[in-house]
Amino acid sequence: MSFRRKYHSVPLGRDQFYIDVRYTNLRPIGGGSYGVVCSADDTATGRRVAIKKIANVFSDLVDAKRILREIKLLRHFGSHENIVQVKDIITVPPNTIDFSDVYIVTNLMERARRVLGRRPEARKPPPRAPRSDLDRIITSRQTLTNQHHQYFLYQILRGLKYIHSASVLHRDLKPSNLLVNSNCDLAICDFGLARGFDDDAGKLTEYVVTRWYRAPELLCETKDYDEAIDVWSVGCIFAEMLRRKPFFRGDTPQHQLETIVSVLGKPGDGALEKIQHEAARKAIFAGAECEPYPFASYFPRDTSPTALDLLAKMLVFDPAARATVDAALEHPYLSELHGQMPEPLCDDTFDFEFERAATASSDEGKDALPKEEIQSMMFEEMVQLQLVMEDGGADAGAKAGAEGKDGEEDMATARTTDTADAK
Repeated sequence: MSFRRKYHSVPLGRDQFYIDVRYTNLRPIGGGSYGVVCSADDTATGRRVAIKKIANVFSDLVDAKRILREIKLLRHFGSHENIVQVKDIITVPPNTIDFSDVYIVTNLMERARRVLGRRPEARKPPPRAPRSDLDRIITSRQTLTNQHHQYFLYQILRGLKYIHSASVLHRDLKPSNLLVNSNCDLAICDFGLARGFDDDAGKLTEYVVTRWYRAPELLCETKDYDEAIDVWSVGCIFAEMLRRKPFFRGDTPQHQLETIVSVLGKPGDGALEKIQHEAARKAIFAGAECEPYPFASYFPRDTSPTALDLLAKMLVFDPAARATVDAALEHPYLSELHGQMPEPLCDDTFDFEFERAATASSDEGKDALPKEEIQSMMFEEMVQLQLVMEDGGADAGAKAGAEGKDGEEDMATARTTDTADAK
């Protein structure tokens, strides 16, 4: 099935991209998880896009399954402004189900060419980075105002609300998985570790979430966790924005838990009763030996008290008492942004059944799918995207239709207000 595609081979440093001729002017912008990433012009839409090449995608079937999961999730989410959007998938060799390389085309979050939140006439050298994400911005010399903090945090929560409404846990939120452009627009990416609300939660506990952003219930190896783990991660990211460095920096899971307790204080008896893991209990009591400093003392003196109030509600040890995404969005710190634009919910929950059904018949192990199953499903995703492009125009990201356009206009309005305030 060719869909009238034509291909060309483009040298890119030491690599070679074999892609549709509609993509031109390729430039390397770094390496993402599992592959090389470049920017390109999409001549069919007139827009810049990002293309990630994943060579020999089936050399590791666990990684291949994560890539398939991400493709399916991004297609399901459509064109939400705060989630990276898949535009195209290219398989090589083309026109065969027995392919080995995959190219994933998404919208491009251009790296900052000017100071964030400033008008062009106030240009200064941008952070020098091959691509833009929140991690690079936090560690740069870029000035971040309270308005920047508000706008970034709001967009993270707005995207997360949409993700959770599809009954999906991201499970790997961190600054490097939050793409940012020079207009301060933010998009959540990297869904390779995502899971459904009703999945076997303990299945990947030791791998889920980078340690510094890992919720206490995961560090305690609790099996029944929920969307509160993502809220904790967002809280850690928010604290990092305010401090310009990570908040909880443990060297091991136990040390991470000890560090959290040393800052927040010993959890209540109700939370402690739920913890069965002996090493976790020891770490908690070790962290509680010293009296914690006032929470505000960990942050710059000019930090907004309202920001710290929200942060304290997000970084609660007990997940049952932790702020929800909705509660965070409704907090006074975000009240102006919360009232400016719609916060849409996903129309349908995402079905992870494709993983459970195929894994049950797999001999590769409990977290792997058979190669043929993954190939077939990836090929089907490519075909479905091509049908959308053939049927509804060149831009495959039009799934959200008029609602998505309205959302973009609302985001632009909020950004304009935020920029004016940040001056």
